[in-house]
Formats: sequence, C-alpha cells, structure tokens
Amino acid sequence: MTERAVPILLSRDLAETLSFYERLGFENRGAPPEDWGYLIIGRGDAELHFTLDTSVDPLRSASMCYLYVDDAQSVFVDWRHLVIPDAATGSRIDAPTDTDYGMREFAVVDSSGNLIRVGSPL
Repeated sequence: MTERAVPILLSRDLAETLSFYERLGFENRGAPPEDWGYLIIGRGDAELHFTLDTSVDPLRSASMCYLYVDDAQSVFVDWRHLVIPDAATGSRIDAPTDTDYGMREFAVVDSSGNLIRVGSPL
C-alpha cells in the first residue's frame, strides 16, 4: 500500500492561486475552481490542494508545506523570474540556502501568504 499526504492550503482567490502556480509549472487536476470552491494542482508527483477562505491575510503565512524535489537549485533557477515580489500580497521567492540538516532549500510565498519550502538533499 502506498501512503502519502497532501496539504490543503488556504486561498483568498482560487483563480489567482491557480494562475500563480501555473506559472511555476503546476496544472489544474480537478474541476475549475469556481465549480468546487476547491483547487487541486500538480507538478510531476507533487500535489497541492487549496480551499477558499476569503478572510486570509496574505501578509501573514496562512499555511505552509514542504515540497521535495530532485534539484532545488535548478527549480529555483527556473522559478526565480516567475515569482514577482509584491509588497501588497507578500508574494516572494527567497534564494536557496544549505541547511544544517542536510538540505538545499528555498522558499516561495504565494499571493495568499502560503509558504512553500522547496528542498533537495545536499
């Protein structure tokens, strides 16, 4: 039996969230967000779910998750020009660092304040 967990993150605007993550290579794997009030996206084997919460304050991290990838540096290079920093929503991408727990990782904050850490083993 294969087991896995999928985070359910908060979104203040599901269409905006879908647009943000589509720029990063994710695709919608569910119904259009307006049909369900819910969003399922994926990129390779990674999957994220979002539920609508219009009370989300984008300047405070609403939710967080960790995305394991084969090469965090390469993903950062691909994404760094696609995430446009926005002071009004807090969207940003932070440069990779090597951690004392053996990972190379960087962070992305989306327009709903979700913090996505992306990492790979050193």
